[in-house]
Amino acid sequence: MGDWRPEDPDFWRETGARTARRNLFFSVLSEHIGFSVWSLWSVLVLFLGPEYGIDPAGKFLLTALPTALGAVLRLPYTVAVATFGGRNWTVISALLLLVPTVLAGVVLEPGVSYGTLLAVACVAGVGGGNFASSMANINAFYPQRLKGWALGVNAGGGNLGVPAVQLLGLLVLATAGSGHPRLLPLIYIPLIALAALGSALRMDNLTALRNDKRALREICREPHTWVMSVLYIGTFGSFIGFGFAFGQVLQVQFHADFDTPVKAAGLTFLGPLLGSLVRPVGGMMADRWGGARVTLATYGAMAAGAMAVLAASREGSLPLFVTGFVALFVFSGIGNGSTYKMIPAIFRARARTAVEVHGADPAEAERASRRRTSALIGVAGAVGAFGGVLVNLAFRQSFLGSHNGDAAYLAFLATYALCAALTWAVYLRPRPGRPAGV
Repeated sequence: MGDWRPEDPDFWRETGARTARRNLFFSVLSEHIGFSVWSLWSVLVLFLGPEYGIDPAGKFLLTALPTALGAVLRLPYTVAVATFGGRNWTVISALLLLVPTVLAGVVLEPGVSYGTLLAVACVAGVGGGNFASSMANINAFYPQRLKGWALGVNAGGGNLGVPAVQLLGLLVLATAGSGHPRLLPLIYIPLIALAALGSALRMDNLTALRNDKRALREICREPHTWVMSVLYIGTFGSFIGFGFAFGQVLQVQFHADFDTPVKAAGLTFLGPLLGSLVRPVGGMMADRWGGARVTLATYGAMAAGAMAVLAASREGSLPLFVTGFVALFVFSGIGNGSTYKMIPAIFRARARTAVEVHGADPAEAERASRRRTSALIGVAGAVGAFGGVLVNLAFRQSFLGSHNGDAAYLAFLATYALCAALTWAVYLRPRPGRPAGV
């Protein structure tokens, strides 16, 4: 599709809005399944009883590896949209999800080596790459005034894949029992095929996206890239890291209350579900009040949640512990939406300055803004996903060292304080050169 002018009101009303919504729907479907496959092992570890011979530290590593691979793949997946086209790459990336699901369905049985499980879990990281390509693609379809909402819906619908796989895991545990972990990955095979077919038939390739191979190099020299990446570690890294680890944390820290996989799985999905549902809300709040203001408030709330979890851990209070963690999920979801609104706003401000001060061509300035936004979404998404790795490693080391998560909760609290200070210093503190409207 060569003629794409989302900022033109007439074009948007007559053609653009309908086409963008169609692409958004199938993008969300594919990304949703990708998130489910990415977080598959956060559920499968609950099936791995004593007969598998894996201790809690070993299980945290099984969930950290797919997080790490998914983070690494987000960079090439971002570039892939421009290389292959949004529709084409959505189909390819959906079909790649068959690899980890089929492998998990084959190897999961008592007696399988831990090394084999690590390798198969790692491959599930391909589901994490889908997010970057999906966001870069949808960013190009929507006008500036709707980006917060559109990116929030796209990301939130994808994030719902985390609680979805956890609910399916609960269903399998409650019906077939913990002795049948293979059923869970096998459920996803027809869903993956459906997503790939729908994307092939109903999505579009935008010609304007085919060729920004320099964008990734350009964006790596941009200071805002690394500021936004750190902020995204605090929001998305928390969301995905807690989503992968929460069930294990409950089983280890409150074993008397969660002594069976069914009990843990019955609560694990709640935080990721709420965090996913509020992500579009974060985008809409940012559309109205500004992404930086919402992000700053979010980090304050997340710091309060971390303090509640730390207090609950020390007092052994399960109700306060769950309340604090749910708050962390909810506010990390809001922060996910607001930080992604900040990214296009940064380059929109740059484009406006280029036109008003330097006399740049408005159309070219807008194209440059979109190109750099898509590249930064990919980089920030990749770096931010590594936050999920850090969360799982923090829990692993904390439980190995002291048999509780207190050291990890203190680390999270310090991270949120740092991110709040960074948000204020770069995007809200009055100073020359501060990007306006972020």
